[in-house]
Amino acid sequence: MQELHEFIEQQRYTGFITPKRVLYVIIGIIVLACLATSFYTVEADEIAVVLMFGKSVRQAEPGLHFKLPLGIERAISVPVRKVFKEEFGFRTLRAGVRTQYDTRDYSDESLLLTGDLSIADVEWVVQYKIKDPKSFLFFVRNPQRALRDLSESVMSRIVGDRTVTEVLTVGRIEIAAEVEEHLQRLLDLYQTGLDVATVTLQDVNPPEAVKSAFNAVNEAKQEKERLINEAWRDYNQSVPKANGVAAQRISEAQGYALKRVNEAQGDADRFKAIRSEYQKAKTVTRRRLYLEAMREVLPKVKEIYVIDGNANTPIPILQLKE
Repeated sequence: MQELHEFIEQQRYTGFITPKRVLYVIIGIIVLACLATSFYTVEADEIAVVLMFGKSVRQAEPGLHFKLPLGIERAISVPVRKVFKEEFGFRTLRAGVRTQYDTRDYSDESLLLTGDLSIADVEWVVQYKIKDPKSFLFFVRNPQRALRDLSESVMSRIVGDRTVTEVLTVGRIEIAAEVEEHLQRLLDLYQTGLDVATVTLQDVNPPEAVKSAFNAVNEAKQEKERLINEAWRDYNQSVPKANGVAAQRISEAQGYALKRVNEAQGDADRFKAIRSEYQKAKTVTRRRLYLEAMREVLPKVKEIYVIDGNANTPIPILQLKE
């Protein structure tokens, strides 16, 4: 400092530094400072919130913009097009082909009580974006912390309304959709400025202490379902077949009955016709009936005897076939 003071005094003594030149230098520094603090750039995935003395006055889209210099206006860029995620029950250290997970225990986040008083280890992921930069910056002190607290609260309540079987099997998609809907409603209520993109149940398992017993119960249930399915398969094969055979027998009996009725009706009609003809010409009709009967009977007999009523012995056999 002593050397600098001596240098300035020396230059002033020689006439190099004058008040006018000092004023020009000060003005130049102020102009450079104004230029340096008047322009700012907003990236393609961001929106800038411009503050004047701490109060939000406008928002700026991506590109080069101007603001009042020297700290009068300040621009805060918010990545509104970037997707963030919060993990519950686990932490990802490095994502990729071989994803690495944190080995620490986060069961305090994932162990939830179900509606049938069982415990399920539910791990899930919430992906979200910032939809309102102003609300994100000023309405909630820590939006990410609020998101995590609300997510845990909503997931605990919805899982508590279902049985452990639903949570572990068929109800996972429905639970995720319901959590997403209720979580978004609460985020809007508290004006966090966050928009939930997806809620995904990553892994749902029984706690490690009871996993073996739970697996045994599931195997027994699967065996029960298998036996029931096999029984229904046999039922579906046997009953329709028996119904088909019964319907066939009934149809055959009905056809046979109809046939016999028709034959009987035909015989009765034929008898009535013959009787009518017989009444008209008894002798001729009797002879015709006799001849028709002989025409049907004689071809079936093997030997024929002709007996004379006045003789005591039968006449020799007629060799009609020869």
